[in-house]
Amino acid sequence: MSEFIKVAETSDLPPGRVKVVVVGDRRIALCNVDGQLFAIDDLCTHDGGPLGQGELQGDVIECPRHGARFNVRTGKVLALPAVKALNTYPVEVEGSEIRVALS
Repeated sequence: MSEFIKVAETSDLPPGRVKVVVVGDRRIALCNVDGQLFAIDDLCTHDGGPLGQGELQGDVIECPRHGARFNVRTGKVLALPAVKALNTYPVEVEGSEIRVALS
């Protein structure tokens, strides 16, 4: 079982925003969807674009490079050119701490 690691404070991530954090050797994009937090890889599966720099609309994030879109809840691809889903990670909030578990 993976251990949850503190990566940010809830005040760092208002609704509708994305914050990129580094955990070990991974860049993780934290996404706040109407108060629910989700964690995904910060790398588009199409060409490694920085998803954290993309636009978050509801629970969909769009890669700023070529427009691939993903559901941040599930990692599922919603629009080409990406065809491979994103890795997603469990998130928990304890007090004001946002914690992520890497598997």
